[in-house]
Amino acid sequence: MLVGKKVPRVDAYDKVIGRTKYTDDLCDKSAYIARILHAEIAHGKVTAIHTAEAEKIPGVVKIFTCFDVEEKHYFPTAGHPWSLDPSHQDVADRLILTEHVRFYGDDIAAVVAENEVAAAQALRAIQVEYEEYPFVMDVQEAMKDDAPQLHEEYPHNILKHTTIRKGNYEEAIQEPGLIKVEGWYDTPTVQHCHIENFICTAEMEGDRIKVVSSTQIPHIVRRVIGQALGMDWGKIRVIKPYIGGGFGNKQDVLYEPLCAWLCWKLGGHLVKLDVPREETFVSNRVRHAIRSHIISWVRPDGTFAARKLEAFSDQGAYASHGHSICAKGVGAFPQLYPCDNVEADAYTIFTNKPVGGAMRGYGIPQAMWAVECHTEEIAAKLKMDPIQFRLKNLMPVGYVDPFSKNEMYYDTFRQCMEKGMAAIDYERKYKEYQNQTGDIRRGIGMAVFWYNTAVWPISLESSSCRMVLNQDGSLQVQLGETEIGQGADTAYAQMTADVLGVPLEAVHVVSCQDTDVTPFGTGAYASRQTYTAGFSIRQTALLLKERILKYAQELTRMAPYNLDIVDGKIIRKTDNRELMTLGELSAAALYSLEHSQHLSAESTYQIKSNAYSFGCTFAEVEVDIPMCKVKLLDIVNVHDAGTLINPALAEAQVHGGMSMGIGYGLSERLLFDPKTGRAFNNNLLDYKISTFMDHPRLKALFVENPEPTSAFGTKALGEPPTCSVAPAIRNAVYQASGVFINDAPVTPHNLFRKLKEEGLL
Repeated sequence: MLVGKKVPRVDAYDKVIGRTKYTDDLCDKSAYIARILHAEIAHGKVTAIHTAEAEKIPGVVKIFTCFDVEEKHYFPTAGHPWSLDPSHQDVADRLILTEHVRFYGDDIAAVVAENEVAAAQALRAIQVEYEEYPFVMDVQEAMKDDAPQLHEEYPHNILKHTTIRKGNYEEAIQEPGLIKVEGWYDTPTVQHCHIENFICTAEMEGDRIKVVSSTQIPHIVRRVIGQALGMDWGKIRVIKPYIGGGFGNKQDVLYEPLCAWLCWKLGGHLVKLDVPREETFVSNRVRHAIRSHIISWVRPDGTFAARKLEAFSDQGAYASHGHSICAKGVGAFPQLYPCDNVEADAYTIFTNKPVGGAMRGYGIPQAMWAVECHTEEIAAKLKMDPIQFRLKNLMPVGYVDPFSKNEMYYDTFRQCMEKGMAAIDYERKYKEYQNQTGDIRRGIGMAVFWYNTAVWPISLESSSCRMVLNQDGSLQVQLGETEIGQGADTAYAQMTADVLGVPLEAVHVVSCQDTDVTPFGTGAYASRQTYTAGFSIRQTALLLKERILKYAQELTRMAPYNLDIVDGKIIRKTDNRELMTLGELSAAALYSLEHSQHLSAESTYQIKSNAYSFGCTFAEVEVDIPMCKVKLLDIVNVHDAGTLINPALAEAQVHGGMSMGIGYGLSERLLFDPKTGRAFNNNLLDYKISTFMDHPRLKALFVENPEPTSAFGTKALGEPPTCSVAPAIRNAVYQASGVFINDAPVTPHNLFRKLKEEGLL
């Protein structure tokens, strides 16, 4: 069995020696260079764009402005499964280029030049005239009657408002003796900071457009380009090579439609659009800043009587993934800590800021910050041990969500928490760090998280797989679920090898998707890959195995049910005799003069299940009170991600997510000038992501409870590692300092403000 083993990554060697080809590596040097002119106001209308001086610059091929977009094909950008039902389609509110500016950085023109220098010079030479409008940067201000409106069809800038109602909140809070705990919790705007910035190329092949893109969602990109250009989708070919990270930013259709349009307008010439880092921060996608207000009514014994949540999600200027992020976070609220009486309201609000899209965790890091900070405050007010308070109230074994039908099959939270407590020596340190004084103090804290796997029943969830048997007995495997650096191809190879009965080295997963040939799949997101692809891999492998053994009957005279494939050999099950190798069978099948057959299989599996993924983080910190500085000393993440396909890859996933969570908890925040709407720190010098120097040794532990609904017992792991890190650090800072920091991240600025309020400075 290969599933469950630490086998090397199938793409490791090529990546280590630098042989792997990314989008830029595949681009011919003859390509024109495209650069985008971004608006330098937060809200308004472009009244004129003067390009005469820019067009004189040697090497400039053509300048296109928002006034050159004749046909206004509005299109959506979110990487969501398509629906034939218009009410379940994403909001189509983007244009190739726009004259109505809705944020500082909006796309108003594009330069195409023969080289980078000419393109950059041309951008600087273009003059733009605007009619400026008032703008709004705060979600609650944006909801007011007199706020500037970004989209006429959304009054009060509310993209969507959804509610959850359970029991009778107003009646429940009348119960005598209840203790009220209330708080506001803010999470910041952050960016993904993947190594490879967004890049794409476009050229025409006959009357078709070929786009090569660093994307997580090639099949969705094809559909959106068709919508944006008003073209038949079959006339568009999208190729996804290896990509240098995405984390959800590339789960949006970013600039592929613009690049394809420029190519189209230039007679099909190859065009490359490579986005600089500064533009990635502002003009791609960001994580939604969400402000949450929670009220809990708790009995003295530590049980909930009633709970209320309001969450306000900063969508920025355009819909992108829209309300789904806030809705998912709010959906976790009544499930993580079940209560008979709950009111929850989720609002997604347009503001004149960069567009919020998918980012690792998809609303759950924001939700866990609010919920787990609030949970710590409840335990403190009740003077209860925070571990015991959680165990008393967390989702119990046997809980079933009425919407998703997800079920809590195991005592997962207790198992994860006990493992984490032992690893970090929690009980001793928690007692030792009580009631400290002095300038340097230590604290230990924890937080849990809730996560779903994939997107059913909210959206379509399906996976298609193709397997082809080669002459030597090896296999080509193709899936629409994309490798984006997380090791998916290795997991696919392990699953295929186990089901079909071949050595790992005989499985060749085709990593680079091509919409002309790759089976349909919606891409990489929602921590869906191993869960959803597992179904189609198992189904397709069994189908191919059936065909192989049926052909083997002709060569061996043995009944197919008496045959099997073991380690790449056809064996007779009755006595385990080896009858022939898979290579011998394949060659005989292909070159037979009596019955030539190319053995292959392809199938689609529609997944109509989902799975809970749970875990927790423990963090130990040192707080320098006079310096208002936090040092992370130790951190442990514990996950129940079901059966691990490859423990080494699983550990790597957790380490990466922990690093992202550390930045979210301690340093990362995109700042904006309230006077202009411009980002202050859209570069890697001023935007402080955590580095190796900011980390202690990262510890990843697992509780492997096989998921009963899964083809291989696995479930979500890609996004969960980042979900509970920040609140665990914050809760450790509370134990050390005695102050609650409710605005993430816990920077010296935020800590100074709170310590001063509490009289510690």
